[in-house]
Amino acid sequence: MTDLITAVDHVPIVVADLDAAVTAYSALLGRAPNWEGRLGPSVRHAWFQLSNLALDLIAADGDGPDASVVRARLEKHGEGPAAIAWRVTDLDEAARRLARRAITFGEPGVTRSVAADGAVREWRYAEARASTTRGLHMMLIEAAEAAWPISPALIEEADAVAGVDHIVVRSQDADGAVALYGGRLGLDLRLDRANEAWGARQMFFACADMVVEVGSPFKPDPARAGERDSLGGLAWRVADPHAAQARLAAAGIDVSEVRKGRKPGTEVFTVRSGVPGAPYLMLKPSAAPSDA
Repeated sequence: MTDLITAVDHVPIVVADLDAAVTAYSALLGRAPNWEGRLGPSVRHAWFQLSNLALDLIAADGDGPDASVVRARLEKHGEGPAAIAWRVTDLDEAARRLARRAITFGEPGVTRSVAADGAVREWRYAEARASTTRGLHMMLIEAAEAAWPISPALIEEADAVAGVDHIVVRSQDADGAVALYGGRLGLDLRLDRANEAWGARQMFFACADMVVEVGSPFKPDPARAGERDSLGGLAWRVADPHAAQARLAAAGIDVSEVRKGRKPGTEVFTVRSGVPGAPYLMLKPSAAPSDA
């Protein structure tokens, strides 16, 4: 494990309608958010804490500079995952050491969220300059002293989504991605494989008990090597994919049939639509980080 990054802290997901998105993600995960609040006067958010990271649903609500940023992102990229927030123990030290590895940051700040009852959550962060992260929005989050509680299950705990298996990143430059994720960020490159039949090269970087999967073309186009990387989605762990598929279909979410995963012994299905940011992959968990 990296000497700087201890886990993925959370993934911000930008949505158009927060209340509708909370309903959809509650159905997807089988869990309720364990925090809802305002990030300033013109942005609302809802936090779903899972076992190995959190989802932070963010939506504009009113007029103001922050709302304009959210709406501009929606206009350009649509709804879905917008960044990777890495957890570190010491924000200032991590930013300093990463800067020596050519990942630079803006000035540290404090995110302050205020709930309807006046309760407050705060956390320190530093945003990486996109020019040093292959264009992908990343930030550091200083770990809280106490772990945030897991979002409460709305169904049987064993049937609810436990956590994220892997985050998918798309890159036109596989070697550049290895240099960023393995070299500069210090994640553990567990597997690097290329498959002409799939038309892809896949690299799997372990981060705590999950994986960042970077996918690149099997035969890269040199003319596209300078393109920015992008988030390709999330893969969720479920104990019983057949039961999860039936539950989501009954909730009106468009899902595929269950099929065998690429990793032996895994079963997966796709959430095709009905949840902001889809398609998503749902898969049976494995004892080791998955490359399903």
